[in-house]
Amino acid sequence: MKENVMLTITSLLSILFMTLHLSDDIVRGMEPGGVKNLVGVLILVVWLYGTLVLTERRSGFVILLLGSLLGSGVPIVHMMGSGLVGGKIADSSGVFFWVWTNIALGVTAIFSLILSVRGLRGLQRSRP
Repeated sequence: MKENVMLTITSLLSILFMTLHLSDDIVRGMEPGGVKNLVGVLILVVWLYGTLVLTERRSGFVILLLGSLLGSGVPIVHMMGSGLVGGKIADSSGVFFWVWTNIALGVTAIFSLILSVRGLRGLQRSRP
């Protein structure tokens, strides 16, 4: 499979997992459900635009690189302190789904990060 196709698929999966995770955080009261979340929505729109419209362009690879960095940081932030199942999440229902979306987001985002770096390097090599 072409790397650019894999990058598109993993980026779309990362965006999906990010939206599921953010929604779950809002439902659990870990994030406020107010206007503040519009910033997250805008970030996801730019990430989606880079994935679908700017495919194989330098700007698309950069957007995917930044989105992947952001996505891979979410599980890391949640693992700090009391860990994935500590704090507010420990006594709530649906902990498995919350932890799974964190892990799935981390895996797909890091893979997207690797593929976007490879895509940027490929553009540099093919440039005259």
